Amino acid sequence: MVVGFDYGSSNCAMGIMQDGLVNLVPLENGKHYLPSTLYALHNSLISDYVAKGLHQDEQIDYKSQRNGILKSAQFARNDLDLLSQETGVFVGQSAIEEYISMPEEGYFVKSPKSFFGAIGLKAEQIAFFEDIATAMIMELKKRAEQHLGTSLTHTVIGRPVNFQAVGGTESNRQALSILTTAAKRAGFTEVEFLFEPLAAGIDFESGLQNDRKVLVVDIGGGTSDCSFVQMGPSYRDCADRSSHFLSHTGKRIGGNDLDIALAFHKLMPVCGLGGEFKSGLPLPKQIFWQACKINDIQLQSDFYSNAFGRELSTMLRDVCEPDKLKRLQVLQENKMTHQFVRQAELAKIALSECDAHQSDLSFIEPELVQSINLAQLTESVHNSLQQVVTLAEQAIAEAGTKPDTIYLTGGSAQSPLLKNALQTALGDIPMLNGDNFGSVTAGLTKWAQRIYR
Repeated sequence: MVVGFDYGSSNCAMGIMQDGLVNLVPLENGKHYLPSTLYALHNSLISDYVAKGLHQDEQIDYKSQRNGILKSAQFARNDLDLLSQETGVFVGQSAIEEYISMPEEGYFVKSPKSFFGAIGLKAEQIAFFEDIATAMIMELKKRAEQHLGTSLTHTVIGRPVNFQAVGGTESNRQALSILTTAAKRAGFTEVEFLFEPLAAGIDFESGLQNDRKVLVVDIGGGTSDCSFVQMGPSYRDCADRSSHFLSHTGKRIGGNDLDIALAFHKLMPVCGLGGEFKSGLPLPKQIFWQACKINDIQLQSDFYSNAFGRELSTMLRDVCEPDKLKRLQVLQENKMTHQFVRQAELAKIALSECDAHQSDLSFIEPELVQSINLAQLTESVHNSLQQVVTLAEQAIAEAGTKPDTIYLTGGSAQSPLLKNALQTALGDIPMLNGDNFGSVTAGLTKWAQRIYR
């Protein structure tokens, strides 16, 4: 059976065609959207999960490649007293809940796709990211097949225009290789990819009565992508659409980056950002940025290192406001950076409907809150939004023509701040919002049905 698969930075979703309509498949507690998160009681259990889910003819080679980490998994299972049916691996909302209950233990990753194109990865790091992707896809595929009562064999997976801001073609090649390997290990026999904004555009095109030049702006959790596409009745039934795509631009900046910027600028002051040493010198901003940058595996590793823990203890003796810096130490010792940035995300969501919000930081210190207002949000995310605006301007310039319509989709597309920024820069072009979460999945599903029929 054919499925469209949005392996997104924020959420995952799968769709199938039934009676000419796209139906999203329930993936978690009856919900169609599952957070792109994974938590394991020990990192080796991720590879153990993959090994046990492979077909028998694939297990020999895989176990040979992962011999060391699979031995570690057996020790971890014994230490954790896991029963034979317990995997110790969780995805989606259950991963978030397990992490929050035990942040100082285990292995937690949010938006793993954001890391797949990172430059400078060693072979063992690439192998581990393959296992993370495989474990997640295996689990989602299993859930979808159980619901549908049939095997899923062919898929089209959404991809950003660029997985990284740097690295170019090599970063994209590496990320696609990781996803292809993972999808095939998970049991898909045929795997294709489609740009996420193009997928959203294909879904939008289904309802067009006249031909239009459409700039699709897709603001995901980890990437922002623009595609300028000729759409409408004259184009949608063509098997080859390559000549209809006038330009593509993309960058690794998305909703997660807005959350990180807000967390850094407006929440980190309660942890000492802006403070001084007794000598009068300012505290280094980098340490607070490392804490917030949850989509940068190296910065997070540096923040959680024993060396930085010792450095932080030394700083506490020399700062003017040790009580504030002590809160950063609590984040560091208890691995709470994801919880911290999550509060910024909740503030961003709340401020799309109201002018002020109280962020709950009581997990750091009892009764600790921080007020954030709409003006502060606007100030914090201004630079990030301008980067999205630049992508749209570049796409229009490369296409050499003005769009008839701007079609917004993705989790952050509903932000009035984004709409205002685009309108200010691009002028009075009609702007429409699609299904902020479902457009990409619907387009992937329609495209999968078309190419595999």
